[in-house]
Amino acid sequence: MNKKDLWVGLNERARKGLTPRNYKSGTLGQRIAESGVDAGELTASRSKTELKKVWIPGVEIFSRETHPQRHRGSFCELARQSEGILGKIKLWPRQWSAARMFANSAKGFHIHPPSIPADTTAEKWLRRLFVAQPQNYSLRLYDREQWDIMFFLQGRAEVFLRDVRAGLPARSMRFFADGDNHRSRNNVGVVIPPGVAHAIRAEGSEDVVMVYGTSTTFQPEFEGRIASEIETAELPESWRKFLSS
Repeated sequence: MNKKDLWVGLNERARKGLTPRNYKSGTLGQRIAESGVDAGELTASRSKTELKKVWIPGVEIFSRETHPQRHRGSFCELARQSEGILGKIKLWPRQWSAARMFANSAKGFHIHPPSIPADTTAEKWLRRLFVAQPQNYSLRLYDREQWDIMFFLQGRAEVFLRDVRAGLPARSMRFFADGDNHRSRNNVGVVIPPGVAHAIRAEGSEDVVMVYGTSTTFQPEFEGRIASEIETAELPESWRKFLSS
C-alpha cells in the first residue's frame, strides 16, 4: 500500500491530527543524554563525532560475549587482568562484590569522591586527567579513589550517569544493559569513575543480579548519596491514612 494511502480509512479530522510514532526520535547524542539507548549502540559507535560531545570522560562501556551451552546454561567471561579495556586503562579491582535488585526496584544516585592531590585544585587536576592527558592512565589514583566496574548477570537494567566533577561539563548518559541470561549486544561491562553519579533501575519483571569490582576495598565514607529518595519511598498517603485509622 502506498504510504499516502495508509490512513485513507480515517475521517479527515483524525487524519489531520495524526502523528506517526517515531521510535528513534532525536540524534544518537540526544538519545543517550535523554531517552536512553541500548548499551550495544555505545560499544559500536564510540568513535562517532556526535558522541564525543555527550560522552562522560573516563566512562567505558565494553562488549562481552555470552556462550550458550545447550541444555546446561551459559558461560560468559567478565574480564581478564591486563587485557581488553581494563588492561588498556590499567585498572584491576581490589574487591569483587555481588548485588541483587528486586524487580521494579531502583538504586538511587550514589557517587564516590575523586582524590585531589594537595598541590593543585580539583578543577585543574580533573581537567589534566580527562581533557589535557586523557590517555595518560598512569596519572589515575586508582588506589586512593573508588572506580566501579559493573557486570550484569541476570535481568535487564536501565543505567543513569551524571557527571558532576569540578571543572568538567555537566553531562548525562542513559542506557539499557542486559544480563547474561538475555544474550544480546547489550551484554556489556561498564566502568564508572569517581565523581560520576550513577543510578540503576530494574527493567521488566525480573530481578537484576550484578557483579562489580572496585579499585579500592569497601569504605563507607566513599559512598555519597544524591537524589536517592527512591530507595526509601514512603507508602502512599492513602495507605498510611488507612493503616493509622
